[in-house]
Amino acid sequence: MRITCVLGPKFEDSEFKEPYDALRAAGHEVTVVGLETGAEILGDKGKVTARVDRSFKDVQPDDFDALLIPGGGSPDKLRAHDDAVRFVKAFTEAGKPVFAICHGPQLLLTADEHLNHRMTAWKTIQGDLKKAGANVVDEEVVVDRNLVTSRQPSDIPAFIRESLKVLEQVPAKG
Repeated sequence: MRITCVLGPKFEDSEFKEPYDALRAAGHEVTVVGLETGAEILGDKGKVTARVDRSFKDVQPDDFDALLIPGGGSPDKLRAHDDAVRFVKAFTEAGKPVFAICHGPQLLLTADEHLNHRMTAWKTIQGDLKKAGANVVDEEVVVDRNLVTSRQPSDIPAFIRESLKVLEQVPAKG
């Protein structure tokens, strides 16, 4: 599968690196998409650096089979950019797998794609989502059709496990 990871400044180091590495280890191609091709972005904890493979202006949602949205400050930075919001919205509208952890659902909220799904997020984001009418629960990992969400770094193992299960259910393209 071709998976895109949308990433901006101040992403949560482990919420990017661990799922990214696990998806690649499972044989998936993962492309980091951000605001500027070639940009080096530093994680919030300063432990992980990522390079943006392609910018939002250079890709289309149809180029990918699934979407990963790490948390930290990245989703809040990205949701200020219409290209990023449109990109994320296209995945949910198409019913493609979307994996969002911690602050990741902020992008779903801005894309107006927070309704019609059961989900979880970081504690403060859970409150925002509830006030916006989302069906939010406080659980380690929530799978609702194509959407996999988790709350925080300690949930990463469950988040990865369930994300890989969802990918197994996606029909291979002929």
